[in-house]
Amino acid sequence: MAVPMPPMPPMAMPMPPPPVSNMPPMGPMGPMGPPPPSDMPGMFMPMPEMHAAFFWGHRAQVLFHDWPGYRGDVGMYILCLVVVFVLAALVEALSAASKGISSRRPAAVLAITGIHAVKIGLAYVVMLAVMSFNVGVLLAAVVGHTIGYLLARIGLFRRATGSGEEDAPRNGALAASEAAEPRP
Repeated sequence: MAVPMPPMPPMAMPMPPPPVSNMPPMGPMGPMGPPPPSDMPGMFMPMPEMHAAFFWGHRAQVLFHDWPGYRGDVGMYILCLVVVFVLAALVEALSAASKGISSRRPAAVLAITGIHAVKIGLAYVVMLAVMSFNVGVLLAAVVGHTIGYLLARIGLFRRATGSGEEDAPRNGALAASEAAEPRP
């Protein structure tokens, strides 16, 4: 005959004591004490307001310290939007320009590489401007890319050719001038 065992009581592990530290306690002032007084030049600067979500308004900081600024200057904000718009359109224009060059000559390859480097640099600058989380800057960048792409597609930035077609064949197809000529 089996005798049922009584339930086991829960076991608790003893917690080790906290480590002994010579550090002063952390508080609102931090371990180093209060910030230096403001009469010491260059030691303490107030931080601009940082946004973690998109916001509307002309008081923003885009790309540079105090630009366009918090002074309430709407003209500088509009200039900022125009600069972001032009940079975004220029990214698309450089993309179209690099596609219009088709050559394996070293000079052409270096030109394409230089155009690509400038294009990527400008794209990163536009990305950093958008990271200001200002809706106006975001819209200026999107509209700039859109208008730049449209102008590149209608041929404003494309290299002119005699036949009106692109130089570089796509997906292994022959260019119109090569297809018309019989090979010996």
